Amino acid sequence: MTRRRQVSHTSAHPASGILSREDIAAREEELLAPYAMKARNTRGRTHDESETEYRGSTRGVYQRDRDRIIHCAAFRRLEYKTQVFVNHEGDNYRTRLTHTLEVAQISRGIARALGLNEDLTEAVGLGHDMGHTPFGHSGEDALRELMADHDGFEHNIHGLRIIDHLERCYPNFPGLNLSYEVRESIAKHKTRHDNPRVAEFDPSLQPLLEGQVVDAADEIAFNNHDIEDGLRSGIITPGQLSQVELWRQAAARADQAFKSLGSSVKPTQIVTFLIHILTIDLLENSIKKIRSAGVSNSEEVQAFGERLIEPSEEMQPKKKQLEDFLIHNFYCHYRVQRMASKAKRFITELFREYVRESHQLPPDYQARIEEEIAAGRPRQDALYRVVCDYIAGMTDRYAQEEYKRLFYPFERV
Repeated sequence: MTRRRQVSHTSAHPASGILSREDIAAREEELLAPYAMKARNTRGRTHDESETEYRGSTRGVYQRDRDRIIHCAAFRRLEYKTQVFVNHEGDNYRTRLTHTLEVAQISRGIARALGLNEDLTEAVGLGHDMGHTPFGHSGEDALRELMADHDGFEHNIHGLRIIDHLERCYPNFPGLNLSYEVRESIAKHKTRHDNPRVAEFDPSLQPLLEGQVVDAADEIAFNNHDIEDGLRSGIITPGQLSQVELWRQAAARADQAFKSLGSSVKPTQIVTFLIHILTIDLLENSIKKIRSAGVSNSEEVQAFGERLIEPSEEMQPKKKQLEDFLIHNFYCHYRVQRMASKAKRFITELFREYVRESHQLPPDYQARIEEEIAAGRPRQDALYRVVCDYIAGMTDRYAQEEYKRLFYPFERV
Protein backbone atom coordinates (compact mmCIF):
# COMPACT_ATOMS: atom_id res chain seq x y z
CA MET A 1 0.00 0.00 0.00
CA THR A 2 1.38 3.41 -0.96
CA ARG A 3 1.89 5.72 1.98
CA ARG A 4 0.42 9.18 1.49
CA ARG A 5 3.00 11.92 1.93
CA GLN A 6 2.37 13.96 5.03
CA VAL A 7 1.79 17.66 4.39
CA SER A 8 3.25 20.02 6.93
CA HIS A 9 1.01 22.83 8.11
CA THR A 10 3.69 24.63 10.07
CA SER A 11 4.45 27.02 7.18
CA ALA A 12 1.28 29.07 7.67
CA HIS A 13 1.77 32.71 8.51
CA PRO A 14 2.15 32.74 12.32
CA ALA A 15 -0.04 35.81 12.84
CA SER A 16 -2.91 35.43 10.42
CA GLY A 17 -2.79 31.77 9.36
CA ILE A 18 -2.59 32.91 5.71
CA LEU A 19 -0.02 31.19 3.53
CA SER A 20 2.44 33.56 1.93
CA ARG A 21 3.90 33.17 -1.54
CA GLU A 22 7.05 31.79 0.04
CA ASP A 23 5.02 29.23 2.01
CA ILE A 24 3.30 28.08 -1.17
CA ALA A 25 6.67 27.75 -2.96
CA ALA A 26 7.94 25.64 -0.06
CA ARG A 27 4.93 23.37 -0.38
CA GLU A 28 5.67 22.90 -4.06
CA GLU A 29 9.09 21.54 -3.14
CA GLU A 30 7.42 19.16 -0.72
CA LEU A 31 4.52 17.97 -2.86
CA LEU A 32 5.54 18.13 -6.53
CA ALA A 33 7.52 15.55 -8.44
CA PRO A 34 11.24 16.34 -8.84
CA TYR A 35 10.81 16.83 -12.60
CA ALA A 36 7.98 19.36 -12.18
CA MET A 37 8.64 23.06 -12.75
CA LYS A 38 8.80 24.89 -9.41
CA ALA A 39 7.74 28.51 -9.10
CA ARG A 40 10.89 29.45 -7.21
CA ASN A 41 12.96 28.36 -10.24
CA THR A 42 11.15 30.63 -12.69
CA ARG A 43 13.24 32.64 -15.12
CA GLY A 44 11.02 35.57 -14.29
CA ARG A 45 9.28 38.17 -16.40
CA THR A 46 10.55 40.37 -19.23
CA HIS A 47 9.76 43.54 -17.27
CA ASP A 48 10.72 43.70 -13.60
CA GLU A 49 7.83 44.06 -11.18
CA SER A 50 7.98 44.62 -7.45
CA GLU A 51 6.34 41.84 -5.47
CA THR A 52 4.63 43.87 -2.76
CA GLU A 53 1.86 42.94 -0.38
CA TYR A 54 -0.55 45.07 -2.39
CA ARG A 55 0.23 43.10 -5.54
CA GLY A 56 -0.98 39.87 -3.95
CA SER A 57 1.44 38.14 -1.63
CA THR A 58 -0.61 34.93 -1.49
CA ARG A 59 -0.34 34.23 -5.22
CA GLY A 60 2.57 32.42 -6.81
CA VAL A 61 4.05 33.49 -10.13
CA TYR A 62 1.96 31.07 -12.20
CA GLN A 63 -1.23 31.90 -10.32
CA ARG A 64 -0.68 35.54 -11.28
CA ASP A 65 -0.13 34.48 -14.88
CA ARG A 66 -3.40 32.55 -14.86
CA ASP A 67 -5.29 35.52 -13.40
CA ARG A 68 -3.81 37.95 -15.93
CA ILE A 69 -4.89 35.69 -18.78
CA ILE A 70 -8.44 35.27 -17.47
CA HIS A 71 -8.93 39.00 -16.98
CA CYS A 72 -7.55 40.19 -20.33
CA ALA A 73 -9.71 41.20 -23.30
CA ALA A 74 -8.23 38.64 -25.69
CA PHE A 75 -9.38 35.82 -23.39
CA ARG A 76 -12.92 37.21 -23.16
CA ARG A 77 -13.17 37.46 -26.94
CA LEU A 78 -12.69 33.69 -27.23
CA GLU A 79 -16.36 33.36 -26.25
CA TYR A 80 -17.39 34.48 -29.73
CA LYS A 81 -14.68 32.80 -31.80
CA THR A 82 -15.36 29.64 -33.79
CA GLN A 83 -14.23 26.18 -32.75
CA VAL A 84 -15.91 24.37 -35.68
CA PHE A 85 -19.34 26.00 -35.90
CA VAL A 86 -19.75 29.74 -36.36
CA ASN A 87 -21.49 31.39 -33.41
CA HIS A 88 -24.84 31.94 -35.15
CA GLU A 89 -25.16 28.22 -35.97
CA GLY A 90 -26.38 27.56 -32.42
CA ASP A 91 -25.82 28.19 -28.72
CA ASN A 92 -24.92 24.62 -27.74
CA TYR A 93 -21.79 24.15 -29.85
CA ARG A 94 -18.27 24.64 -28.54
CA THR A 95 -16.62 28.00 -28.92
CA ARG A 96 -12.93 28.73 -28.66
CA LEU A 97 -13.54 29.73 -25.03
CA THR A 98 -15.36 26.56 -23.98
CA HIS A 99 -12.68 24.51 -25.72
CA THR A 100 -10.01 26.43 -23.81
CA LEU A 101 -11.75 25.77 -20.49
CA GLU A 102 -12.03 22.07 -21.33
CA VAL A 103 -8.32 21.90 -22.18
CA ALA A 104 -7.41 23.62 -18.90
CA GLN A 105 -9.63 21.23 -16.95
CA ILE A 106 -8.22 18.07 -18.57
CA SER A 107 -4.68 19.44 -18.30
CA ARG A 108 -4.95 20.23 -14.62
CA GLY A 109 -6.25 16.73 -13.86
CA ILE A 110 -3.35 15.13 -15.73
CA ALA A 111 -0.84 17.44 -14.03
CA ARG A 112 -2.19 16.53 -10.60
CA ALA A 113 -1.96 12.81 -11.34
CA LEU A 114 1.67 13.19 -12.49
CA GLY A 115 2.73 15.46 -9.62
CA LEU A 116 3.35 18.42 -11.94
CA ASN A 117 2.78 22.10 -11.31
CA GLU A 118 -0.99 22.53 -11.66
CA ASP A 119 -0.87 26.33 -11.60
CA LEU A 120 1.61 26.49 -14.48
CA THR A 121 -0.33 23.85 -16.43
CA GLU A 122 -3.60 25.70 -15.96
CA ALA A 123 -2.10 29.03 -17.02
CA VAL A 124 -0.71 27.48 -20.22
CA GLY A 125 -4.01 25.71 -20.91
CA LEU A 126 -5.97 28.93 -20.53
CA GLY A 127 -3.53 30.93 -22.66
CA HIS A 128 -2.72 28.47 -25.42
CA ASP A 129 -5.41 29.59 -27.90
CA MET A 130 -5.52 33.36 -27.36
CA GLY A 131 -3.92 33.95 -30.76
CA HIS A 132 -6.76 32.31 -32.68
CA THR A 133 -8.55 34.27 -35.38
CA PRO A 134 -12.29 34.58 -35.95
CA PHE A 135 -13.78 31.63 -37.85
CA GLY A 136 -11.30 29.09 -36.50
CA HIS A 137 -8.66 27.53 -38.72
CA SER A 138 -10.31 28.99 -41.83
CA GLY A 139 -9.57 32.48 -40.57
CA GLU A 140 -6.00 31.47 -39.81
CA ASP A 141 -5.57 29.99 -43.29
CA ALA A 142 -6.77 33.25 -44.84
CA LEU A 143 -4.40 35.40 -42.78
CA ARG A 144 -1.50 33.05 -43.45
CA GLU A 145 -2.01 33.50 -47.19
CA LEU A 146 -2.46 37.26 -46.93
CA MET A 147 0.66 37.64 -44.76
CA ALA A 148 2.86 35.27 -46.77
CA ASP A 149 5.14 38.10 -47.96
CA HIS A 150 5.01 40.05 -44.70
CA ASP A 151 6.48 37.77 -41.99
CA GLY A 152 3.58 35.32 -42.10
CA PHE A 153 0.92 34.42 -39.55
CA GLU A 154 0.69 31.52 -37.08
CA HIS A 155 -1.78 31.63 -34.22
CA ASN A 156 0.60 30.44 -31.48
CA ILE A 157 3.14 33.09 -32.45
CA HIS A 158 0.34 35.63 -32.62
CA GLY A 159 -0.77 34.51 -29.15
CA LEU A 160 2.69 35.36 -27.89
CA ARG A 161 2.41 38.76 -29.61
CA ILE A 162 -0.84 39.39 -27.75
CA ILE A 163 0.75 38.39 -24.44
CA ASP A 164 3.90 40.43 -25.00
CA HIS A 165 2.68 43.46 -26.89
CA LEU A 166 -0.94 43.90 -27.94
CA GLU A 167 -2.77 43.70 -24.61
CA ARG A 168 -2.64 47.08 -22.87
CA CYS A 169 -3.59 46.56 -19.22
CA TYR A 170 -0.67 47.92 -17.21
CA PRO A 171 0.91 51.37 -16.96
CA ASN A 172 4.58 50.37 -16.96
CA PHE A 173 4.82 47.84 -19.79
CA PRO A 174 2.94 46.52 -22.84
CA GLY A 175 1.31 43.12 -22.82
CA LEU A 176 0.66 40.91 -19.79
CA ASN A 177 4.30 40.40 -18.78
CA LEU A 178 3.81 36.69 -18.14
CA SER A 179 6.51 34.40 -16.83
CA TYR A 180 9.11 32.92 -19.17
CA GLU A 181 7.76 29.39 -18.59
CA VAL A 182 4.18 30.21 -19.64
CA ARG A 183 5.43 32.15 -22.68
CA GLU A 184 7.77 29.36 -23.75
CA SER A 185 5.09 26.68 -23.36
CA ILE A 186 2.63 28.67 -25.48
CA ALA A 187 5.29 29.37 -28.10
CA LYS A 188 6.16 25.65 -28.32
CA HIS A 189 2.55 24.43 -28.32
CA LYS A 190 2.48 21.53 -30.78
CA THR A 191 -0.39 19.37 -32.04
CA ARG A 192 -1.36 18.02 -35.46
CA HIS A 193 -2.71 21.54 -36.16
CA ASP A 194 0.22 23.48 -34.68
CA ASN A 195 4.00 23.48 -35.00
CA PRO A 196 5.27 27.02 -34.42
CA ARG A 197 8.88 28.19 -34.48
CA VAL A 198 9.87 31.09 -32.23
CA ALA A 199 13.52 32.15 -32.36
CA GLU A 200 13.51 33.47 -28.79
CA PHE A 201 13.09 29.96 -27.34
CA ASP A 202 15.78 27.36 -28.01
CA PRO A 203 14.23 24.88 -30.49
CA SER A 204 16.58 22.13 -29.34
CA LEU A 205 14.89 22.10 -25.92
CA GLN A 206 11.65 20.24 -25.32
CA PRO A 207 8.78 22.04 -23.60
CA LEU A 208 8.39 21.61 -19.87
CA LEU A 209 6.24 18.63 -18.90
CA GLU A 210 3.47 21.05 -17.97
CA GLY A 211 3.46 22.41 -21.53
CA GLN A 212 3.57 18.89 -22.98
CA VAL A 213 0.51 18.00 -20.88
CA VAL A 214 -1.45 20.91 -22.38
CA ASP A 215 -0.54 19.79 -25.91
CA ALA A 216 -1.80 16.27 -25.21
CA ALA A 217 -4.94 17.53 -23.46
CA ASP A 218 -5.68 19.85 -26.39
CA GLU A 219 -5.85 16.90 -28.77
CA ILE A 220 -7.98 14.85 -26.36
CA ALA A 221 -10.37 17.78 -25.95
CA PHE A 222 -10.88 18.79 -29.56
CA ASN A 223 -11.14 15.23 -30.90
CA ASN A 224 -13.80 14.20 -28.42
CA HIS A 225 -15.76 17.41 -28.25
CA ASP A 226 -15.76 17.75 -32.03
CA ILE A 227 -17.38 14.30 -32.06
CA GLU A 228 -20.06 15.54 -29.67
CA ASP A 229 -20.68 18.69 -31.72
CA GLY A 230 -20.73 16.63 -34.91
CA LEU A 231 -23.37 14.34 -33.44
CA ARG A 232 -25.39 17.28 -32.15
CA SER A 233 -25.39 18.86 -35.62
CA GLY A 234 -26.39 15.62 -37.35
CA ILE A 235 -23.36 15.76 -39.62
CA ILE A 236 -22.09 12.49 -38.15
CA THR A 237 -24.11 9.67 -36.61
CA PRO A 238 -23.48 6.97 -33.99
CA GLY A 239 -23.84 4.43 -36.78
CA GLN A 240 -20.94 5.99 -38.67
CA LEU A 241 -18.86 6.14 -35.51
CA SER A 242 -19.34 2.43 -34.89
CA GLN A 243 -16.58 1.81 -37.45
CA VAL A 244 -14.10 3.54 -35.09
CA GLU A 245 -12.49 1.13 -32.60
CA LEU A 246 -12.15 3.66 -29.77
CA TRP A 247 -15.81 4.64 -30.08
CA ARG A 248 -16.89 0.98 -29.87
CA GLN A 249 -14.68 0.49 -26.81
CA ALA A 250 -16.09 3.57 -25.07
CA ALA A 251 -19.67 2.61 -26.00
CA ALA A 252 -19.18 -0.85 -24.47
CA ARG A 253 -17.98 0.73 -21.22
CA ALA A 254 -20.93 3.11 -21.15
CA ASP A 255 -23.35 0.22 -21.67
CA GLN A 256 -21.66 -1.73 -18.89
CA ALA A 257 -21.77 1.20 -16.46
CA PHE A 258 -25.38 2.18 -17.23
CA LYS A 259 -27.87 -0.57 -17.96
CA SER A 260 -30.21 1.80 -19.74
CA LEU A 261 -29.12 4.99 -21.44
CA GLY A 262 -31.54 7.26 -23.26
CA SER A 263 -30.61 8.39 -26.75
CA SER A 264 -30.23 12.00 -25.56
CA VAL A 265 -27.50 11.26 -23.00
CA LYS A 266 -25.81 8.20 -24.46
CA PRO A 267 -23.46 10.04 -26.88
CA THR A 268 -22.31 12.38 -24.11
CA GLN A 269 -21.57 9.45 -21.80
CA ILE A 270 -19.69 7.62 -24.53
CA VAL A 271 -17.57 10.74 -25.11
CA THR A 272 -16.91 10.89 -21.35
CA PHE A 273 -15.64 7.30 -21.36
CA LEU A 274 -13.61 8.02 -24.49
CA ILE A 275 -11.86 10.92 -22.75
CA HIS A 276 -11.21 8.63 -19.77
CA ILE A 277 -9.70 5.90 -21.98
CA LEU A 278 -7.37 8.33 -23.73
CA THR A 279 -6.38 10.09 -20.49
CA ILE A 280 -5.57 6.89 -18.58
CA ASP A 281 -3.49 5.60 -21.50
CA LEU A 282 -1.64 8.94 -21.64
CA LEU A 283 -0.93 8.87 -17.89
CA GLU A 284 0.27 5.28 -17.80
CA ASN A 285 2.52 5.65 -20.85
CA SER A 286 3.92 9.00 -19.71
CA ILE A 287 4.85 7.61 -16.29
CA LYS A 288 6.72 4.78 -18.03
CA LYS A 289 8.56 7.21 -20.31
CA ILE A 290 9.48 9.56 -17.46
CA ARG A 291 10.87 6.70 -15.38
CA SER A 292 12.73 5.24 -18.35
CA ALA A 293 14.24 8.65 -19.17
CA GLY A 294 15.50 8.98 -15.60
CA VAL A 295 14.93 12.74 -15.53
CA SER A 296 15.32 14.28 -12.08
CA ASN A 297 14.49 17.93 -12.72
CA SER A 298 12.86 20.24 -15.26
CA GLU A 299 16.18 21.07 -16.92
CA GLU A 300 16.76 17.39 -17.74
CA VAL A 301 13.19 17.17 -19.08
CA GLN A 302 13.90 19.96 -21.56
CA ALA A 303 17.28 18.57 -22.54
CA PHE A 304 15.86 15.10 -23.19
CA GLY A 305 15.73 14.26 -26.88
CA GLU A 306 12.00 13.62 -27.15
CA ARG A 307 8.68 14.38 -25.54
CA LEU A 308 7.74 12.36 -22.48
CA ILE A 309 3.98 13.05 -22.38
CA GLU A 310 2.55 10.90 -25.16
CA PRO A 311 -0.05 8.19 -25.75
CA SER A 312 1.19 4.62 -25.94
CA GLU A 313 2.30 3.00 -29.18
CA GLU A 314 -0.80 0.78 -29.00
CA MET A 315 -3.07 3.81 -28.69
CA GLN A 316 -1.56 5.90 -31.48
CA PRO A 317 -3.08 3.97 -34.46
CA LYS A 318 -6.48 3.93 -32.70
CA LYS A 319 -6.22 7.66 -32.11
CA LYS A 320 -5.25 8.22 -35.75
CA GLN A 321 -8.26 6.21 -36.90
CA LEU A 322 -10.49 8.52 -34.85
CA GLU A 323 -8.81 11.64 -36.23
CA ASP A 324 -9.04 10.37 -39.82
CA PHE A 325 -12.73 9.68 -39.30
CA LEU A 326 -13.29 13.28 -38.17
CA ILE A 327 -11.33 14.67 -41.13
CA HIS A 328 -13.27 12.70 -43.74
CA ASN A 329 -16.74 12.74 -42.18
CA PHE A 330 -16.89 16.01 -40.25
CA TYR A 331 -14.29 18.62 -41.20
CA CYS A 332 -14.69 17.86 -44.92
CA HIS A 333 -18.50 17.78 -44.80
CA TYR A 334 -20.04 20.22 -47.25
CA ARG A 335 -21.72 22.28 -44.50
CA VAL A 336 -18.44 22.74 -42.65
CA GLN A 337 -16.62 23.48 -45.89
CA ARG A 338 -19.21 26.10 -46.85
CA MET A 339 -18.70 27.83 -43.50
CA ALA A 340 -14.93 27.67 -44.02
CA SER A 341 -15.08 29.15 -47.53
CA LYS A 342 -17.44 31.92 -46.45
CA ALA A 343 -15.15 32.75 -43.53
CA LYS A 344 -12.10 33.04 -45.77
CA ARG A 345 -13.98 35.43 -48.05
CA PHE A 346 -14.95 37.60 -45.06
CA ILE A 347 -11.38 37.77 -43.81
CA THR A 348 -9.80 38.32 -47.23
CA GLU A 349 -12.10 41.16 -48.24
CA LEU A 350 -11.82 42.91 -44.88
CA PHE A 351 -8.03 42.65 -45.00
CA ARG A 352 -7.69 44.03 -48.52
CA GLU A 353 -10.02 46.93 -47.78
CA TYR A 354 -8.06 48.00 -44.67
CA VAL A 355 -4.78 47.76 -46.59
CA ARG A 356 -6.27 49.78 -49.44
CA GLU A 357 -7.40 52.53 -47.06
CA SER A 358 -5.85 52.29 -43.60
CA HIS A 359 -7.76 55.36 -42.36
CA GLN A 360 -10.75 53.06 -41.98
CA LEU A 361 -8.96 51.42 -39.05
CA PRO A 362 -9.76 52.69 -35.53
CA PRO A 363 -7.45 55.53 -34.44
CA ASP A 364 -5.47 53.43 -31.96
CA TYR A 365 -4.62 50.93 -34.71
CA GLN A 366 -3.64 53.72 -37.07
CA ALA A 367 -1.25 54.90 -34.33
CA ARG A 368 0.15 51.38 -34.02
CA ILE A 369 1.25 51.48 -37.66
CA GLU A 370 3.52 54.37 -36.77
CA GLU A 371 4.72 52.48 -33.66
CA GLU A 372 5.69 49.50 -35.83
CA ILE A 373 7.54 51.77 -38.25
CA ALA A 374 9.36 53.44 -35.34
CA ALA A 375 10.35 49.97 -34.11
CA GLY A 376 12.06 49.27 -37.46
CA ARG A 377 9.45 47.63 -39.69
CA PRO A 378 9.20 48.85 -43.31
CA ARG A 379 6.00 50.84 -43.82
CA GLN A 380 4.25 48.21 -45.94
CA ASP A 381 5.10 45.41 -43.49
CA ALA A 382 3.94 47.60 -40.60
CA LEU A 383 0.62 48.24 -42.32
CA TYR A 384 0.05 44.56 -43.06
CA ARG A 385 1.01 43.51 -39.51
CA VAL A 386 -1.35 45.97 -37.84
CA VAL A 387 -4.22 45.05 -40.15
CA CYS A 388 -3.49 41.41 -39.35
CA ASP A 389 -3.48 42.19 -35.60
CA TYR A 390 -6.83 43.96 -35.90
CA ILE A 391 -8.57 41.19 -37.82
CA ALA A 392 -7.06 38.36 -35.77
CA GLY A 393 -8.44 39.98 -32.64
CA MET A 394 -12.01 40.13 -33.97
CA THR A 395 -14.77 37.81 -32.85
CA ASP A 396 -16.89 36.09 -35.47
CA ARG A 397 -19.81 38.42 -34.97
CA TYR A 398 -17.67 41.56 -34.95
CA ALA A 399 -16.06 40.53 -38.23
CA GLN A 400 -19.50 39.96 -39.74
CA GLU A 401 -20.74 43.34 -38.50
CA GLU A 402 -17.60 45.08 -39.73
CA TYR A 403 -18.05 43.49 -43.13
CA LYS A 404 -21.55 44.95 -43.34
CA ARG A 405 -20.31 48.38 -42.21
CA LEU A 406 -17.64 48.43 -44.90
CA PHE A 407 -19.50 46.90 -47.83
CA TYR A 408 -23.27 47.31 -47.33
CA PRO A 409 -24.24 50.79 -48.58
CA PHE A 410 -27.23 51.25 -46.25
CA GLU A 411 -25.53 49.96 -43.09
CA ARG A 412 -24.66 52.52 -40.40
CA VAL A 413 -20.91 52.91 -40.03
